[in-house]
Amino acid sequence: MNVFESIMTGLNEAVEYEKGNLTAKKTTITVEPLPEISAEDIKNIRNEIGLTQSMFAAVIGVSVKTVEAWEAGTNRPIGPARRMISLIQFNPDILKVCHVIN
Repeated sequence: MNVFESIMTGLNEAVEYEKGNLTAKKTTITVEPLPEISAEDIKNIRNEIGLTQSMFAAVIGVSVKTVEAWEAGTNRPIGPARRMISLIQFNPDILKVCHVIN
C-alpha cells in the first residue's frame, strides 16, 4: 500500500466511524497522582542507586544546586522531576533499561 492509499484508507475509516458503521478501539488508563517525596527520601533513593548529587542531577535533568536544595529540604521537586524520582524509587533498574546509566 502506498502513502496515498494509506491516507485514503484512514480517511474512509474516519468517515465510516463518524457514520456509526465502525467502532474505535479504546484504551482506558489511570494515572496515579504524583507521590509526596521528602528530602530524606530523595537522599535515600540517590544513595541506594549509588549516585553522587552531581550524577543524580544529570539523570533527572536538573542542576546540582537543585538536588542539594531538595535534600536539604529548602525546595521540593515538582512535576516531571517528582514523577521521575518516584519511577526510580519504584524500579531503580529503569535507569539501566533506558540506558541512562551503565
